[in-house]
Amino acid sequence: MEDDLTTASGIPVKPIHYPEDCSNLDYDSHIGIPGEYPFTRGIRAEMYRARLWTMRQYSGYSTPEESNKRFHYLLNQGQTGLSIAFDLPTQTGYDSDHSISLGEVGKVGVPIDTLDDMETLLRDIPLEKVTTSMTINATAPVLLALYLSVAKKQGIPLDQVRGTIQNDILKEYIARGTYIYPPKHSMRLVTDIFTFCAEQVPNWNTISISGYHMREAGATAIQELAFTFSNAIEYVKAALKAGLDVDQFANRLSFFFVASTDLFEEIAKYRAARRIWADIMKTKFKAKNPKSMMLRFHTQTAGVTLTAQQIDNNVIRTTIQALAAVLGGTQSLHVNSKDEALSLPSEASAELSLRTQQILAHESGIINTVDPLAGSYYVEHLTNQLYEKTKILIDEVEDLGGAISGIENGFQALQIHESAYTLQKAIEAEDQIIVGVNKYQKPELEPAKITPVESSAAKSQMTKLSKIKASRDNAKVEASLLKLKSVASSDDNTIEPIMECVQAYATVGEISDVLRSVFGEHQETVII
Repeated sequence: MEDDLTTASGIPVKPIHYPEDCSNLDYDSHIGIPGEYPFTRGIRAEMYRARLWTMRQYSGYSTPEESNKRFHYLLNQGQTGLSIAFDLPTQTGYDSDHSISLGEVGKVGVPIDTLDDMETLLRDIPLEKVTTSMTINATAPVLLALYLSVAKKQGIPLDQVRGTIQNDILKEYIARGTYIYPPKHSMRLVTDIFTFCAEQVPNWNTISISGYHMREAGATAIQELAFTFSNAIEYVKAALKAGLDVDQFANRLSFFFVASTDLFEEIAKYRAARRIWADIMKTKFKAKNPKSMMLRFHTQTAGVTLTAQQIDNNVIRTTIQALAAVLGGTQSLHVNSKDEALSLPSEASAELSLRTQQILAHESGIINTVDPLAGSYYVEHLTNQLYEKTKILIDEVEDLGGAISGIENGFQALQIHESAYTLQKAIEAEDQIIVGVNKYQKPELEPAKITPVESSAAKSQMTKLSKIKASRDNAKVEASLLKLKSVASSDDNTIEPIMECVQAYATVGEISDVLRSVFGEHQETVII
């Protein structure tokens, strides 16, 4: 056996691991028991014996009507929560009829222009029973306002509405790019959501702090954790500065991590992550409520690992990844579909992804005991290594002045780019084998079927938007937008005025343009 094997993050792997590999771990302070600080073994005492993770398949495409049909289909197949994908114009604050939206309407998610679209998207879905996750960041306040407005129209009190909004703008500057405003103003909108929900929507998770997108851009598992927690520290600081008590909002913070294919490293990553977050909240921010120290997270299998070649292989990859997430103690899970390297997932492949979760839950036996790999010399060694190496990198970011300072000088982005380059070189040199890509290739006998977005979808969306603009009370719209501009120019909370705008059927683009006029737009940092 080779002596120089490592995990995907470069942690050395011995041929055999012994007790001394984890002898520096004090059981009570580092490992403990499930449901108790530092939560290494899970945030609940019984974990999946008491309640399964939420099976939340990420969906949205074409039009609100088509996406609503997919939601109902998946719920009827046993999905237990919604996860909404929005198209790029919606994510970046442009309406479907804007020139910059040409060619992007409904392509990577559902287009939402007005309250009418959100009502259509959620038609006949009982929002008091179904939890919803919305992957939206720069326009998070607007999409949250739209969702809550639909709940109000359904007669549901806001204190009964449950779900999660991503609202993690810092990772957009690092790895993803769907930002609008400069960091200072974006952080103000984040904390406006924190404050509004703490007062009016107490069961809503106000942020899903994401390492997923950084990992997809090339980060290692260590970088994924470190940069995610550095961002989280900035959000907590901003909330404290806004006058919130840490135990008032911390239990509504949630996280979003990738599940990649290095099985044991990924399992250890989640265990280390819980310990790190518990440490940060208890020692750095002096949280008193144990719920403030619990790391609650959603997991998605690694889209970047899916291959266009031999797409059936992707089913195996995502099954391994989903297994890692469950063995690592995730609270909710999305399993990518096998055809996503080619197109939107077909209905059949989306169903197969859901069935993957259901088979793991009901047939594998892995839910029968909590943290079944605890005590493994190898897993505990990896957990400790990931903990220590992540803490070192968090401290490095803090020494730069924190995550925002790091973003401004390109620190995180450069680190991720270097890791991505190293991995690509390994693939090209065949030091990292990708089955069907750089080894075991074979000619495709016939092209894989793809799920297209009909070209008529964008036209349909623009026609509907035109009708809404013609039929709404435009004087009321203008008055609501002027009020929002005044509030955005002050230090007052923007969420109530945004609610008024969306209930007057102002568009996502119109609301975003008002905020652009006050905050300006962020210009990307160029790394040379």
